[in-house]
Amino acid sequence: MTVQVKPVSVDDWFACTQLEVTEEQKKTFPAPVVYWLAESRFVTDFHPMAIYNGTNLVGFAVYSDQAHDMGDYWLPALMIDSKFQGRGYGKEALLALAQWMQTTLNCERILIGHRPENRAASSLYESLGFHRISEELIDGEVVRALQCN
Repeated sequence: MTVQVKPVSVDDWFACTQLEVTEEQKKTFPAPVVYWLAESRFVTDFHPMAIYNGTNLVGFAVYSDQAHDMGDYWLPALMIDSKFQGRGYGKEALLALAQWMQTTLNCERILIGHRPENRAASSLYESLGFHRISEELIDGEVVRALQCN
């Protein structure tokens, strides 16, 4: 499997808006891609990324290039289209995004959040070394961190 992350471009932004999670997942990932694209236009530290397997667009993510609290960088959105779920793309994409952020931002930690009921995200993040940083929810989410160095 070859998963790559690339900045969303004029060539693929519309295709990104067509990506969707399952109906059940919309409870835990309620904002569509078009929301994140619009927000990244106005929240200048948010950068949308297209996730590809070869030439197939399989997912979407957003990262922040502004450090928060002592070198922490946020990954506020990560999704794999419903047609491509269950194939390991989420794991590979998260690894590729972490590498991208470590290389381009020289970050100390990457933060990611998920709703408490999103067990799939919880298991995935934990399996890749993202550890819960607080027992308290932050804005209704469990926040996890990956040490970069």
